[in-house]
Amino acid sequence: MNIKMIATDLDGTLLRGDKTVSDYTKAVFARCRDAGIKLAYATARGSSAEHVTPTGLFDGKIIMNGSVARICDEVVYNRLIPYEIARPFLLACHERGMNITSEVSGMHYSNFVVSDVWPWITNFQITDFAQHEIDAEKLYTHNPSLEDMLL
Repeated sequence: MNIKMIATDLDGTLLRGDKTVSDYTKAVFARCRDAGIKLAYATARGSSAEHVTPTGLFDGKIIMNGSVARICDEVVYNRLIPYEIARPFLLACHERGMNITSEVSGMHYSNFVVSDVWPWITNFQITDFAQHEIDAEKLYTHNPSLEDMLL
């Protein structure tokens, strides 16, 4: 068998509970690379994946639930959600009091202060979704409890 690439998930798979990669795994991956095997990760994360993966460990990255793929730093695939489809969803969530974000290229267009929830995310903009005309790589919500969403 000739293995050409290994792809792994990050959270709950490659990353330990403290969001680090073990030295043992790094050593195994180094041996794989020495054997000519490419390494990639696939994750729902966006730019936050860069904060938890060792620099230079991966040849490829599949991020945003598969909407963006990179080889090194070059985008080789990008499938956006058109704003005409995203906007009604964003507005409906906002009207129900949900914290909602539309993310593209590391920018988070949101109706809440994203850094209050995830302090490492500082690139966000409070947005009026009725005027939002930017296609999204990912839509996500942050809601502490079901009761908060039902108010």
